[in-house]
Order: sequence, then C-alpha cells, then structure tokens
Amino acid sequence: MPDQSSPYEPALHIVLHQPEIPYNTGSVGRTCVAVGAKLWLVRPLGFRVDDYYLRRAGLDYWEKLAWQVVENWEELQQALPSRQFWLFTKKAEASYLDAKYRRGDVLVFGSESAGLPEALLAEHSDTLLRIPTRADVRSLNLSNAVAVASYEALRQWT
Repeated sequence: MPDQSSPYEPALHIVLHQPEIPYNTGSVGRTCVAVGAKLWLVRPLGFRVDDYYLRRAGLDYWEKLAWQVVENWEELQQALPSRQFWLFTKKAEASYLDAKYRRGDVLVFGSESAGLPEALLAEHSDTLLRIPTRADVRSLNLSNAVAVASYEALRQWT
C-alpha cells in the first residue's frame, strides 16, 4: 500500500473513491499540494499509481504530495477517525457553500463515471454536498470539483 509520508500537516483530506482517469488524479494531486491537503485514493483504481500519465498531470509536484492508497472505505474511515466527512454528489440538496468547513475535514469525491456508491450516500445523507451547475451540464470534471471545494474551505479559514 503506497503511503507518501506527509511533508506537512494536512489542512484537508481529499478522497477520490475509485478514480478512473490518471490525468484527473494527477491534477487533483497538484491541487492538494497547493492547498496543503493529503490525497487519499480508495481502491480499485482505474490506473497504476506509478502510471506515467498520473505523474505527468501532477507535473513536478507529485514528489511534494502527501498521499496514501487504501483498499476500501472501511480502511479509510479507520485511518481518519473522528473527522468530519463531506461527500460531494450531484444528488445532494445542500450546496457546498452552506457547509462550515474546519481544518482536517475530509472531502470525498466519487469516480468519474459513476460518482459515489448509493450505500455511502445513504450512510452519510446528512453531509452530502452539491456544486451547483446549469441543467445543461451533467457534472463537473473531477479535478475541477476538487479545486472548487478545496478553495471554498480555505476561503472560510482566511
């Protein structure tokens, strides 16, 4: 299980649940370095963590990234006990702007093709958040959604 020891105390934890596209994950990693977040990847992944495209999208920031791969959701929850989890989904009623983020919170995003599993959404129904978009758009790109949410959390702290 890859685990890059943290070069900093994470301000946030960004979780990609079963990501499929290495370019998106690489871009998310770059955002994590920019905001001081740790990136968590929940298996199965649609790529290898040594994937050329993953590192290419993260540019030279990947070596500065605090990241870890976990086998499943339960392992993630055990690694981050007593944390506030916020799950992002187009099925949520609440806007991401309504949440009160704290340092150390966990922002969770689903796979590019399927989003988060229904069981997780049901389990965390009181912490589901939506990034509003026009009806013409099915969803935002995963890396864009992570950037929008991460910077809103930082905006609230500064």
